[in-house]
Amino acid sequence: MSQLKELTHINERGEAHMVDVGDKQITRREASAQAVVSMKAETLAMICEGKMPKGDVFACARIAGIMAAKKTSDLIPMCHPIPIEKAEIEISPMDETHVRIVSTARCSHKTGIEMEALTAASTAALTIYDMCKAVDRSMVIEEILLLKKSGGKSGVYIRKN
Repeated sequence: MSQLKELTHINERGEAHMVDVGDKQITRREASAQAVVSMKAETLAMICEGKMPKGDVFACARIAGIMAAKKTSDLIPMCHPIPIEKAEIEISPMDETHVRIVSTARCSHKTGIEMEALTAASTAALTIYDMCKAVDRSMVIEEILLLKKSGGKSGVYIRKN
């Protein structure tokens, strides 16, 4: 039971609850996350050449990622609604079969923005899958992870790879 006391979303009775952030200080917070989509070389070529039947895949994925960041608290049960000041999605081919999505979210608030960045990257990846599944159902979404975050009591985190 001692481990449960260290989990902020578990109360002293072991029940899930939303963390009270009322007494926390407002700080500028920023987080970046990534997702990678693996696909056939032909699929990525079709995307880059604008030949995907559903339209501009990367543009749609960017919009979906931004929209998802704004809806994160509706999707993740214990996540606080956050006034997002920035949501940005960068999508680029890594090689002939992989696309890397990097999302960045920023706010000035009492709690972090990591979940918004992760949700944005994940949703952008899912959108790429959705728009391309008619030509490549073998795509794989992988390496969804937090790249870095800053602000708040825990300070700066930068993934080391």
